[in-house]
Amino acid sequence: MASKKKQGTGEALYIGIDLGTSRSAIVASNGKRDWIDSYVGWPRDFVAKKMLGKPILYGADALANRLSLHLVRPLEAGVIRDGSQRAEEAVRELVHHLIRQVDPGDATEIYAAVGVPAEALRVNKLAIRNAVKEYADSLMVVSEPFAVAYGLGTLNNALVIDIGAGTADFCILHGTMPGEEDQRTLAMAGDWLDQQLHERLAERFPEASISLPMVKSFKEEHGFIGNHRDRVKVKVPVKGVPTSIEITADLRRTCESLLPVLAEATTDLIARYEPDFQEEVKQNIFLAGGGSQIKGLAEGLGEQLASYGQFTVRTIQDPLFAGAEGALALAQDMPAEYWVEM
Repeated sequence: MASKKKQGTGEALYIGIDLGTSRSAIVASNGKRDWIDSYVGWPRDFVAKKMLGKPILYGADALANRLSLHLVRPLEAGVIRDGSQRAEEAVRELVHHLIRQVDPGDATEIYAAVGVPAEALRVNKLAIRNAVKEYADSLMVVSEPFAVAYGLGTLNNALVIDIGAGTADFCILHGTMPGEEDQRTLAMAGDWLDQQLHERLAERFPEASISLPMVKSFKEEHGFIGNHRDRVKVKVPVKGVPTSIEITADLRRTCESLLPVLAEATTDLIARYEPDFQEEVKQNIFLAGGGSQIKGLAEGLGEQLASYGQFTVRTIQDPLFAGAEGALALAQDMPAEYWVEM
């Protein structure tokens, strides 16, 4: 395939990309930024192509027309799905679409720093490099929680927990680039919660028709941990008739099932840290990613950890763009030896 990189006459463009399982975001040094649901779709046949009027659909547009598409969510459980050719093609298309959204214009060179789930960094780094090489001149791939930490300027004696759809990624910071031993990936994250909630609701309301996308929207809009919460009612089709059902208890139990999982990984990572600085790390725990938006999560995790001492758990601002902003900051600061030329 021919290169899509431009031979421009302007300045170099630095971009930070957060390539996530559920959502992907991009921020560029020209001041532009955008995000998209991490879906790519190709029309199933000529009828679908004629109706849609596009050869490829992305994000929410692809989701809304998924019955007419071969829909691909290229990253699942934190890695490129099945290592399949179609999934790798979808990653390329997703990256290309994101870069188009920030309008590189006449940039002479494009430097791209890409944040990915820690497990994807370990097993899919070459595939990600291949996806980006047609559209950038130099590349750096980093784990999402480290990109978030860099953007926050929280680089020493701290722990970042990035809760995405496919994985929850942990990164403990000690003032240097983190190694594999400083990071942890768990498969219990947003998709896992969606599946649990779907199973609970299917058991309680066997005559209702409830899809996983519906369950995901319930969790994202209403998900909570703790006692102080109004009743949650949603409408679902029951034998084809829109019907209101209450899901308060199911939603709370599902969201709270994440707490012991997060607490165990947190205490294990801190226990392995230099003992003189463990108490400082306990006061610098940051929650990032879409899963961090579950109401009461930071407080709930702090309470779950209370038997191990006093912890301060905070939710970062702007979780949608924090990874991409951090990746951009890395791109602008990083010495030449850390870049891979394409």
